[in-house]
Amino acid sequence: MHCFELAQTDHVAHLVLNRPEAMNTMGPVFWRELDAVLDTLHQRGEARALVLSSTGRHFSAGMALEVFGGSIELDDASPEGRAAIFDLLARLQATFTRLETLRIPVIAAIQGGCIGGAVDLVTAACIRYATQDAFFCIQEINIGMVADVGTLQRLPKLVPLGVVKELAYTGRRMPAARAREVGLVNEVFDTPEACLAAALQCAREIAAKSPVAIWGTKQVIHYARDHAVDDGLRQMGWMQGAIWSNAHVREAVSAMKEQRAGAFPSLAPLHDFGDGRAS
Repeated sequence: MHCFELAQTDHVAHLVLNRPEAMNTMGPVFWRELDAVLDTLHQRGEARALVLSSTGRHFSAGMALEVFGGSIELDDASPEGRAAIFDLLARLQATFTRLETLRIPVIAAIQGGCIGGAVDLVTAACIRYATQDAFFCIQEINIGMVADVGTLQRLPKLVPLGVVKELAYTGRRMPAARAREVGLVNEVFDTPEACLAAALQCAREIAAKSPVAIWGTKQVIHYARDHAVDDGLRQMGWMQGAIWSNAHVREAVSAMKEQRAGAFPSLAPLHDFGDGRAS
């Protein structure tokens, strides 16, 4: 891959943005590679948690400016061209939505600038850790456009609405300490190394649990976020009834008593209808 490096150890996948010379900006190749790697992780079911980190001074400076200069031409001169903008954005939005709907939890380790599209990216993660020099900026308003790939939809679910409006209207930078204060990040660390180590440790703790129970928990949390309490409780009953396992509960309790790691099956791999496995 050109924009990323992917490694997996003990059921923990680690995806690294690896274009520090370009401040890990998001060009067409970035979107294609991210979409492909998330699809692979989702299909295989081997990884039980995903850590997303970066290299260099900044986590990501967001969308590459050359994209607006012609790599992706946006035609605003006709209704047909403007309709195509809608469809293009839907594709970009779907890539970050893959993070949110991935079958496993996603933990972001953020250093330096998290700017523009990078805010769209990390708000789709489950957990965010940051370095003390990290900052968050809804950069789109500073270049004459509306943030359009998820920030304005997900950030209000994470922090107070007044904070979202302040950032979205002004384009100001929110430092890591303030981001933790309002709940955007879980913890702040002195160095990128400490931040990444904490993210990986959290991922290992998650990976030690029953994968199907983690899957169900993620499903329930996201459903509850967007539905009334009564609806969420009803969905909880359906979910528990669908995935309950006496064997998993017994194994988890035994592992706790015996002070050992539990032994749980991974999520089943997914197969598309067109992959040749069925007729």
